[in-house]
Amino acid sequence: MTTSMNRRGFLKSVGALGVTMVVGFNASGALAASKTAAGDVLSNTSADFNPFVKIDADGTVTVVVKHFEMGQGTTTGLTTLVAEEMDLAWDEVKVAFAPSHKNYINLAFGGQGTGGSTAMANSFMQYRQAGAAARDMLVRAAAEAWGVEASAITVKDGVLSSGDKTAGFGEFVNAAAKLTPAKEPVLKDASKFTLIGKDKLPRKDSAAKTTGKAVFAMDVKVPNMVYVTILRSPKFGGVLKSFEVSDAKSVTGFVDAKALPNMAGVAVYATSTWASIKARRSIKAVWDDSKADSRGTPEMLKEYAAKLDAEPTYDVTKKGDFAKVEAAAKGASKSVSADFFFPLLAHAPMEPMVCVIEPTEGGGLKVHDGCQFPMITHPTIAAITKVPAEKIDIVTYYAGGSFGRRANPQSDYHVEAALAFLALGGKKAVKLVWTREDDLAGGFYRPMFAQRAHIGIGEDGKVAAWAQRSVAQSIFKGGPMESFVVKDGVDHSSVEGISDTPYQLPMSLGLTDYESPMPVLWWRSVGHSQSGYTMEVLMDMAAEAAGKDPVAFRLAHLDESDEDQGRVAGVLKLAAEKAGWGTDLPEGKGRGIALHKSFGTYVAEVAEVSLNDKGAVSIDKITCAVDCGTAVNPDVIRAQMEGAIGYGLGAVMRNQITMKEGVVEQGNFPQYEPLRIADMPVIDVHIMPSDKKPSGVGEPGLPPAGPALANAIYAATGKRITKLPMTSNGIKFA
Repeated sequence: MTTSMNRRGFLKSVGALGVTMVVGFNASGALAASKTAAGDVLSNTSADFNPFVKIDADGTVTVVVKHFEMGQGTTTGLTTLVAEEMDLAWDEVKVAFAPSHKNYINLAFGGQGTGGSTAMANSFMQYRQAGAAARDMLVRAAAEAWGVEASAITVKDGVLSSGDKTAGFGEFVNAAAKLTPAKEPVLKDASKFTLIGKDKLPRKDSAAKTTGKAVFAMDVKVPNMVYVTILRSPKFGGVLKSFEVSDAKSVTGFVDAKALPNMAGVAVYATSTWASIKARRSIKAVWDDSKADSRGTPEMLKEYAAKLDAEPTYDVTKKGDFAKVEAAAKGASKSVSADFFFPLLAHAPMEPMVCVIEPTEGGGLKVHDGCQFPMITHPTIAAITKVPAEKIDIVTYYAGGSFGRRANPQSDYHVEAALAFLALGGKKAVKLVWTREDDLAGGFYRPMFAQRAHIGIGEDGKVAAWAQRSVAQSIFKGGPMESFVVKDGVDHSSVEGISDTPYQLPMSLGLTDYESPMPVLWWRSVGHSQSGYTMEVLMDMAAEAAGKDPVAFRLAHLDESDEDQGRVAGVLKLAAEKAGWGTDLPEGKGRGIALHKSFGTYVAEVAEVSLNDKGAVSIDKITCAVDCGTAVNPDVIRAQMEGAIGYGLGAVMRNQITMKEGVVEQGNFPQYEPLRIADMPVIDVHIMPSDKKPSGVGEPGLPPAGPALANAIYAATGKRITKLPMTSNGIKFA
């Protein structure tokens, strides 16, 4: 079972069953422990200590998960680490989402947040250490009570044993909590793992989600609550001038309508979501679009093309020889040239944006949300409402997907909820709900990308010159993370996966920014989602020009004596082997391969397609090989590969956001069609054995999916696809 609570509720629960021991880390990052009553816990830990493991007097162990759960498996993965080190019975250990607090830091971000496939990668040692420290303290307490050496005590399924003596953890909580945690507790050797690496370990969230008991932000209802939707300008940058509400008053359940204080829209309040939506449709608003973007997709494409033709603004590879390399590539006796275009894409999670803000006693606030970035949401709401941050609690729930959407630096839907709360007087709880149409037409998007490459092949059959230029709207410039990502004017997310390709290539890379008020954001796998496509389609094109097999050609550009490139080669070989690469296929079928490294993880995929009698494409199978270091939960890894592959396939097949006079043309899933069950191929995932530290698995399965499909379609039809979505190239899917 997974629970959600605010910080005060969590800390009060520490003493609910009498004596409770908590083990975690202090603000300095050192292991720490506490045994205290609820009031003392608040005063002792609110500033300097955050529990990761909680052990109650009845022996119940709860793992406090600092990364929220949006389907990626954090509640299972992080709990596995503690349960392994403490030798707990898997069915007995519980999970709670961490409250919002500055000390629950994502080591990759420097603040509390989930994303970038970092949960397991940055928390692997922390949760193991917390579990090992808790176990060690309990063992030492039992050893002292029983008059034996600590080495004489064994632990199994949360039970301590020595000779004829046995006891549960709860019996020694009081004594153990008085001890000081070891600075570096001894971690279990991998040879003794019983949970880490165990296949088919039941997920902690599966039962609740299957039975409907799992609580999402969309499910939250609190007393004295009204529902609110926002009427926004149809154009990005439009500002409210006036609105007429008389027709909305006839809608049953309508409560009120208020202009948001920032004039970005009209908050429409009602006694139900449906009543709010109906009333919103009846409101007539006048917008000032003088600063709005009124361009359409055709105009944007022309601007991208002009920038692609111009000299790049930034020399990404810092070689100062872009023109020379490009000329050499064009002049080679065997060469490849191609332009690529990637459209705007929406995140489109199944649960659109939603959160509840309610007032609490003493002038505080409680926010109910599937909160992905508390480090941004918490101070943002405090700044808007003028309520001190320490009086704001964020209760985190399950989220129905995100793919980056809930983690935007502007904290957009939280801002709207806070403004709507204030506009109504700040006395009633408000539940802000975005519709699917709201999110597709007014959310954030993966930027448009344009790429151009010229590749020359040498007499040795290898790449002799590779010149590539990119045009993209920067995600990070002007945002709070700019200093971490933008170096020498280059937004790394615009070129990642190309500038740091593991292939040994004589490459020169240029970048030009595209300026637009269009709100853009990281999208599942960020820049890798398009760079993986570009690189792997180009590698196939270059292999064809060189007269080489695509797998052999890739291997020829990898130095397998290097650990990093050796791991790349390893997944390539494994995927090819498991897919039967090189074996004959009947006419009308084709195979394509692609590989990519992202978020520290290596993934190769082989797509197999077939054509029906009308020439429509069926995706029959994807064979995937992944090297993500130590496989903590193999079943979760397979699920994440499958999900990322499906998400990636759906995007390249049909998805695009297009504009007409500044207005998004797609309204709902009929126009922005997700992957259908009939589209989903058989997916065969193979996990490379590894003793390396874990790396991310939520995103790395996506980048190779599109190019593997594109290369397979080329093998079956002879048609290269460099403009997405594929349906815009005349490709039909069965």
